[in-house]
Amino acid sequence: MNDNWAVATGHPIATGAARRILESGGNAVDAGVAAGIALGVVQPDLVSFAGVAPIILYRAEDARVVSIDGVGVWPRAADVQTMQRNHGDHVPEGLLRTIIPAAPASWIKALAEHGTRSFADVSSEALHAAREGFEVYPLFADFVASRAEKYARFPSTAAIFLPNGRPPQVGEVFRQSDLATTLQTLIDAEADARAAGGNRLDGLAAARAAFYTGPIAKRITDFHAANGGLLQADDLADYDVREEPTYAVNFRGAEIHCCGAWCQGISMAETLAMLELAGPEAVQHDGQIDLHFLLEVLKRVFADREAHITDPRFMKIAPETLLSAEFLASRLASIGEKSDPLPAPAIPHASHSGKAAVFETGCADTSHVSVIDGAGNIFSTTPSDPSYDTVVIPGTGLSVSSRGSQSRAIPGHLNALAPGKRPRLTPNPILGLKNGKPWMAMGTPGGDVQVQAMAQVLVNLLDLEMTPSDAVRAPRVASYAFPGSFAPHDVHPNKVLFEEDLPQHHVDRLTARGHDLAPWPARTWMAGGICVALREDAGVTAVADPRRAGTAETGMTP
Repeated sequence: MNDNWAVATGHPIATGAARRILESGGNAVDAGVAAGIALGVVQPDLVSFAGVAPIILYRAEDARVVSIDGVGVWPRAADVQTMQRNHGDHVPEGLLRTIIPAAPASWIKALAEHGTRSFADVSSEALHAAREGFEVYPLFADFVASRAEKYARFPSTAAIFLPNGRPPQVGEVFRQSDLATTLQTLIDAEADARAAGGNRLDGLAAARAAFYTGPIAKRITDFHAANGGLLQADDLADYDVREEPTYAVNFRGAEIHCCGAWCQGISMAETLAMLELAGPEAVQHDGQIDLHFLLEVLKRVFADREAHITDPRFMKIAPETLLSAEFLASRLASIGEKSDPLPAPAIPHASHSGKAAVFETGCADTSHVSVIDGAGNIFSTTPSDPSYDTVVIPGTGLSVSSRGSQSRAIPGHLNALAPGKRPRLTPNPILGLKNGKPWMAMGTPGGDVQVQAMAQVLVNLLDLEMTPSDAVRAPRVASYAFPGSFAPHDVHPNKVLFEEDLPQHHVDRLTARGHDLAPWPARTWMAGGICVALREDAGVTAVADPRRAGTAETGMTP
């Protein structure tokens, strides 16, 4: 018999956690949550258990697509005028960029409403890896070593990430005992609720409460109060993640579901809708991606993002107007034979009232989990938030979400920070259906490169008919001709970075069109690290880009 489940994640321990759940009868949600929680332990440089965890999933039993935002909001005490007066236009590194941590609420909501397992069950691998440690691998070692000065700024952060006063070395065992204690606190709260006669949902609610209103919350808010932070007890107690609508785009016969305008999901949708309208002929040149055309599409999408996209409750246009055929046609009509160094945004007709620098090559603080199970359920999540730019809360092992880096400290700016407002999130997982049947889960790290990388993989799959492995491993490019999502939000007109194995004729052709090209400074931080799971009539496939330490497996449900 053919395998019927597929998993791709950013680390083998996370992939193993998902495999164990699926082999013991759990569904894709159970498996995906287990993998996601594990990533917060074994990729602590890139992912935080107290970070962000946007989720998009497909329920086979009722053919419903669900999106959970998994991103926190600015605390009530946040004030943009004060931030600008004290720190300028950008939110500084440290406690002040902390927003309410969303990941625990996101994982537990997915489990409670769409899963079947307990918190203790899905956090087993994470707890073991935190308590007993995991072997330091090159990606982790390089990340910490390259940011050692930043990790050294805060004693509680340095104590974990610079053990013995230096970065962890490849092959050493890296332990996080305080993080293990935090996970155990949630597990114990769940066990106490079950011992008192509660059911699975009661146990999950108790685990959640331990984080948001119990001892973990108190440690977080006490530290903020003592050190000039913004988080207060009522911020955590009143918080919950939100279920949000998705945008479904028909792309080459597949129905691709993207997240909303609270993240880059709407930009992913605009990119695919523009490419679909242009047709496969416009996207290809001599049987390969026409990179000039693709880059010009992407530059226009990101110009529109900067002009229009923020937490939808604060937008001045309806997000869906960016997907209208008339608007997309006008954007395509503006593309010429030469590179436009910095395209201007366009304004959709329908609207509503709503409430020189260091060159950054993308954001490395993210991972991904893609799962499809034997019943056809799909789970896709892109958990994130780094540890180098904030202060670990002593005694918890938690780098609480520093996603405030994506907001501006500029009064009146579309993405200005405000109490209760979500930063415009870069992580944006997607999923796809074909002929109404489950087909794909996909996502990637990469910050502003995420949309660009996923678009290239989808074109490789659906236009160029590459195998999944070839589609993921094919060299990619990325534009930086727009304000970056992360402070200091630099703009690099005409700039394109390319992976070093891009054939020279592509480089020559783009240069002739006027693009300013440069290779990625290091192969490790290339254009994303795609994790994709696919389900076809012939069986299932999973691919995780091995250049980012990802692993993928398929198997058969017992």
